[in-house]
Amino acid sequence: MKEAIIRAGPKVEIVDSPIPKPSKNQIITKVIYSGSNPKDWKRPENGGAKAEINQGDDISGIVHEVGENVTEFKVGDRVAAFHEMGTPGGSYAEYALSWKHTTFHLPQHISFKEGAAIPLAALTAALGLYARLALPQPWTPIPDGTKIPLVVYGGSSAVGTYILQFATRSNIHPLIVVAGRAADHVEKFIDRSKGDTIIDYRKGAEAVQQGIKDALKGEKLLHAFDAVSSQGSFDNIAKVLDPHGAVTFVLPGKEYPGFPDTVKKHLTTVGDVHGPYKDFGLVFTQYISRGLDEGFFKAQPQEVIPGGLNGVEKGLSQLKDGTVSAVKYVFKIEDTPGVGK
Repeated sequence: MKEAIIRAGPKVEIVDSPIPKPSKNQIITKVIYSGSNPKDWKRPENGGAKAEINQGDDISGIVHEVGENVTEFKVGDRVAAFHEMGTPGGSYAEYALSWKHTTFHLPQHISFKEGAAIPLAALTAALGLYARLALPQPWTPIPDGTKIPLVVYGGSSAVGTYILQFATRSNIHPLIVVAGRAADHVEKFIDRSKGDTIIDYRKGAEAVQQGIKDALKGEKLLHAFDAVSSQGSFDNIAKVLDPHGAVTFVLPGKEYPGFPDTVKKHLTTVGDVHGPYKDFGLVFTQYISRGLDEGFFKAQPQEVIPGGLNGVEKGLSQLKDGTVSAVKYVFKIEDTPGVGK
């Protein structure tokens, strides 16, 4: 099979590799679309030669083979899955490997293109909200009229979009969303009647901080999800978060100064669903599948980068440039020259 190896730069090499074989709790999927994430260029850049692997983690396609313990899925099923990061069998390939607890059924009316935009970012959003910030679960929403203000920094990103959808299911309001030119996208996922609002970070730090304070209307800010974790985002949060509040970040290996010691600072690492949070991963992948089926959960908009795997270098370069807004880059594997031959 064809497989894309991601190197620092980002540079991409297309190689021929054997189709992976599943262990007893794993699934092999014929990849129709692969999603992409900023970590796909960052890890080879920062991790050296050992990180120069197939970095794709968002799988969407048709089940090709299942391990002996897999009863929830069968050959031919339409699925999406979160591949275990840093291991063989990534999604930038004709066939990819996933664990059964981070694989979920794609409803018939949901396209493979949509499926590729969901797994990693959606599970990041869920982990941050419920495992790190310990907010009420979406199946036990808080009563109407109860206020739990939540700042979502980077609301138009894929992680941000999924935060807003989960938080709405939990009836968490007001949602105070910091975004930029993609405010129209964010608007689809908030409820102004419950105090939700959008603050434009392009107006500067003072305007952002004042906008958050105004939106709070005297309430304490006890929860913030920083889906940017750079470019001054945490500085602004530090100025408005209650001294006994909690904040979660998404970028590892960084210092986040400016918070008093009483603030609970968390790092949301989505790879935990393949470690200590396996049960969490199982529950939320199935919840996402149900949400897609019933319509209360929607994929981040997608943009197909031409060329299949040959387009991965271009897509990751554009992610690195920081020009992407309110869209997920995805790759149609069959458009790769030589695929299936």
